[in-house]
Amino acid sequence: MDGAPPRDGADLLRTAAGRLEALAARTTPGDWRVAGLLASRPEVVAHAPGGGTEHVAEARAGTGAWIAALSPALAAPLAAWLHAAAREPVDPAAEAFARALLARLP
Repeated sequence: MDGAPPRDGADLLRTAAGRLEALAARTTPGDWRVAGLLASRPEVVAHAPGGGTEHVAEARAGTGAWIAALSPALAAPLAAWLHAAAREPVDPAAEAFARALLARLP
């Protein structure tokens, strides 16, 4: 992540992956779940592997960039990637992403 522009498609993918990993490392960790309503807004709670919980709204400094980075603007390119990856042989990383996504979608 030296700030240099990606040189090719593979470099672009590695750069995006690295930035996503860095963003995730500084974001409130855990499995985020909707746990009801807090006033008129959904209450999102991060469940840590050790059993602890944290309201994501209380950790805005760490989660704001994550929410903005994974905004609905990514839906079209992610859906296009999943459609493209659905060809045989299926990319294991795409399959893992789809499984994780489906576990969280209604």
